Amino acid sequence: MATYLHTMVRVKNLVNSLAFYKLLGMHELRRREVPEGKYTLVYIGYADNAAGQAEIELTYNWGKDDGYEIGDGFGHFAVGVPDIYAAVEKIRAGGGKVTREPGPLKFGTSVIAFVEDPDGYKIELIEGRGV
Repeated sequence: MATYLHTMVRVKNLVNSLAFYKLLGMHELRRREVPEGKYTLVYIGYADNAAGQAEIELTYNWGKDDGYEIGDGFGHFAVGVPDIYAAVEKIRAGGGKVTREPGPLKFGTSVIAFVEDPDGYKIELIEGRGV
């Protein structure tokens, strides 16, 4: 059986990206420095990932500090939170960008919000899902 392992995104500032994802309760699970390739890989997720949850791989290419084009093919990450209003306030207080305030999904019953990380990647927060 196959297993979904991670999604990789390129970031322009590893410190800022790690600080943002920490606001979502994620933390660094492992790191790999590759001097010969001039890049750093940092895998982030929840707890110790003993449950085998998918992770996000933050890739920092050394010296590439001007950012990347996200493209129109990328949609968003989705994160389940127990209290969406508290999560949004924590992100806002930490300097994060809230692009859609918490509220019901149009034509649905879920309560969602959207935030952006420092590189402009969108994260959908869904109250009660997967928590």
